[in-house]
Parts: sequence; C-alpha cells; structure tokens
Amino acid sequence: MAWPVAGSTPGDRGQAAVETALVLPLVMAVVLVLVQVGLLVRDHILIVHAAREAARAAAVEPTTEAASAAALAASGLDPARLQVQTSGSRATGGLLRVTVRYRPTAAVPLVGRFFPSTALEETLTTRVE
Repeated sequence: MAWPVAGSTPGDRGQAAVETALVLPLVMAVVLVLVQVGLLVRDHILIVHAAREAARAAAVEPTTEAASAAALAASGLDPARLQVQTSGSRATGGLLRVTVRYRPTAAVPLVGRFFPSTALEETLTTRVE
C-alpha cells in the first residue's frame, strides 16, 4: 500500500500524468515551429550572403554566369532552387543590379506544410569595375 502524499486525495494520483499527456503535444508543436522558423532565418541569411558574393563577382565580370557561380559557391544552397538574375549597365562605371531568389523547402515534416512556400529574395546594386 502506497502512503498518500500530504494534501492529496485518492483521486489526484494520476493528475500529473494526464496533464503532461495533454500539454506535451502542444509543447512539441511549438518547438517544431521554432525549429522551422530558425531554418527559414538561416536560409535568408545565406541568401543575403549569396547576393553579396554575386554582386562582388558581377562587379569584376558583369555576367549572370559569374554572379550565379559566386552565389552558389558562397552559400551552399540547392542549385535547383537558387535563381540569380542581373540587370542594368554592364559598362565600366555603370550600375548593375543582382537579384538572388531562393525557394526553401519545408525541412520539418510535421509543421513545414503550415508555412507557405514563398520565395526568399535579396537584391543588391553594384558599380561595374
């Protein structure tokens, strides 16, 4: 026979287990959402870095191929989901705009489908050397 805990009644013995069973799925869902948001923030930071590197490469060699290669090398993102575009003047001293777009995947299986599949984009303008 178990000794009762001070201040408890016989009906309170499984209350903590029931409360844990009710709250644990909600806590886990919040943790998974935070992980998914963290992964999206990481992808955005990588896109900003890729755009900077693409703009630097395009300043020296104003071609879309050079900008795209620099963005891929700097970021390590999936090449099938990364798109680099250049527009503007390609003459020395002119302004060249580099746009990097990336469509991230839902990395967390359970909560990823609740996040809309939006493209992350960063645009930088550089002077051609």
